[in-house]
Amino acid sequence: MNWLDLITSALGLACVFLAGRNSKYNFWVGYLYTAALFLMFWNKNLYASLLLQPISLAINIYGHWRWTHPRQDEESSEDKSALKVSMLSWTERCFVILAVFLVAALWGFSLDRLFPADPHPYLDSCVTVLILMAQLLSAMKKWDCWIAWLIVNITQIILHISVGHIFMPIVCGLYLVNGLVSLWGWMKLYRKKA
Repeated sequence: MNWLDLITSALGLACVFLAGRNSKYNFWVGYLYTAALFLMFWNKNLYASLLLQPISLAINIYGHWRWTHPRQDEESSEDKSALKVSMLSWTERCFVILAVFLVAALWGFSLDRLFPADPHPYLDSCVTVLILMAQLLSAMKKWDCWIAWLIVNITQIILHISVGHIFMPIVCGLYLVNGLVSLWGWMKLYRKKA
């Protein structure tokens, strides 16, 4: 482990902690986190992951705008300048699940062809696509994002252990705990229309 890995992990933990506490400052940390991930992936020649960082940055910018510029019917009951927590409908949930699996299958097929050394191309792509979907749901301040993050964290723990990582399963375990706390906290915000 080097300093960049440690800084990246700390920024990631800070970002999700702030998001789980409904703090718009998570986006400023998220910008730094995306830059650190870009450098880390560049340093380790992980170009498939590196190429996703501009998408992640775009979602972060979109989320920052949405959280701080709600439409009139989306304003928090506690702060009119903040977006309130909402939920997906069951139809939207089904669409999201279907979209994740379809895009992950296509991405996994591509990874398998482009990077045959990847030990788990379909699991890797499913986790990647689910991360992007969880980020998008978080950007829209949907309670459902925490369900997606819990699935991501459990899957990443399994994935990191299967390839022999030591530190990352611990970080993902901390993300998992934060996800459980945030799931509960955002449900309370949803009920208060905050």
